Amino acid sequence: MEGSWKIHRLQQLIAALLITSFASQICASDVIYYEPFDEPFEGRWIVSQKDDYKGVWKHSKSEGHDDYGLLVSDKARKYAIVKELDQISLKDRTVVLQFEVRLQDGLECGGAYLKYLRPQGAGWQPKEFDNESPYSIMFGPDKCGSTNKVHFIFKHKNPKSGEYVEHHLKNPPSVPSDKLSHVYTAILKPDNELSILIDGEEKKKANFLSADDFEPPLIPDKTIPDPNDKKPEDWDERAKIPDPNAVKPDDWDEEAPMEIKDEEAVKPEGWLDDEPEEVDDPESIKPEDWDDEEDGEWEPPKLIIRNYKGVWKPQQIPNPDYFELEKPDFEPIAAIGIEIWTMQDGVLFDNILIAGDEKVAESYRLTTWKPKFDIEKEKQKTEEAAAGLSDGLSGLQKKVFDLLYKIVDIPFLDAYKPKIIDLIEKGEKQPNITIGVIASIVVVILTIFFRILFGGKKTAASVSETHGAAPAETSTNQEESSGEKEEDEHEKEDAAAVPPRRRSTRREN
Repeated sequence: MEGSWKIHRLQQLIAALLITSFASQICASDVIYYEPFDEPFEGRWIVSQKDDYKGVWKHSKSEGHDDYGLLVSDKARKYAIVKELDQISLKDRTVVLQFEVRLQDGLECGGAYLKYLRPQGAGWQPKEFDNESPYSIMFGPDKCGSTNKVHFIFKHKNPKSGEYVEHHLKNPPSVPSDKLSHVYTAILKPDNELSILIDGEEKKKANFLSADDFEPPLIPDKTIPDPNDKKPEDWDERAKIPDPNAVKPDDWDEEAPMEIKDEEAVKPEGWLDDEPEEVDDPESIKPEDWDDEEDGEWEPPKLIIRNYKGVWKPQQIPNPDYFELEKPDFEPIAAIGIEIWTMQDGVLFDNILIAGDEKVAESYRLTTWKPKFDIEKEKQKTEEAAAGLSDGLSGLQKKVFDLLYKIVDIPFLDAYKPKIIDLIEKGEKQPNITIGVIASIVVVILTIFFRILFGGKKTAASVSETHGAAPAETSTNQEESSGEKEEDEHEKEDAAAVPPRRRSTRREN
């Protein structure tokens, strides 16, 4: 075992030498800024002196390596540190932002992202760096509760209003959940394309001008609701009202029971009086078309209002802040800051790179990150094997969980993403329940899919029309609200039990 380990290590060193030789051929001018943290950071990086930031930064080795990084050393603290740079333009060129993070003690709740600051106001000093210090780009992992994403946020100045607006990447990739070193790369291209890579693999591609990729969109809507428009006093938003001419039928008895005893019924032979009348069906599911308003007091039919005009909305007017752009007008980068709050210690930052070429970033990944990652991965496999897990099983589980993290990024699962991620994380911590976790997630996804495919409740009963008015939608906000209130009560009942015969509560005149 020890001999194979040494051979593996030797192979890594040879590969590193070859890669280093290749990297040396790349033009050094493409490296705009690089921080390996080989030397202590004091004097080069400035720790914030603001009272909120009590966390202590340390120059520390990555666990199991001789490589140093910038370490978050205390739990449940706020941290802020900044490095001033000569201004770096982001316009009309490829710019690559890259850095490594190792979550040595995991990350339950906290951030591990970088802020690329724009030029600050006159008189600003690095020791004043805090969460209010304006930035051009914020990039990196963030995880807490329902949040599990690799942020990419850029601030852009509206040329009409002069205000800076935050634009968030939609559906960003999830944060790797292990304790290994990972490298995060953002590639900004002059054709407005953005690529987000994790460990050299592209996880997200976007376009800065696309409304589908950023929220809010970089280019605002051409029109907006008129803030001065007011609803006319005679505007009637009621789609339906009770028919004033409707009369309750003479035979309508609201006091009569829904069911009465059948006097001719005879108890079957073998009937067990002491047995429970019903038992819960563990496989039953409340039908999607269950109508909670099928019963109730008699109501007169509804009339369509002749003057009904629909829900009032203000008129649209030209947006005074609307503008068009062929490219984002990025502010230059004047500093790199790390301003985070985290409940875990052991977060290690390393090899912060700003480059003008994707190949440069790739060469740094291969020479600085990949050897460490391979060693950590090999150690992880050894530990898993010692814990009684075969390489095949652990490898399969890793692939399964990686796939699940990709699936959970699908937009239509956004509302359920926190629950699914919680299940995935439980499975990663307890490999013996992997199959159960997968089954649970499949059930959740199928349930959501069938809800989308088949919809919810049945359409409400039709209503009478008068004065030759055009038909309107039959469901009202009031009916939907009351139906939702009753759902909880019905869910407590046995969904599989056959409901008693019910009398219609609406009659057509």
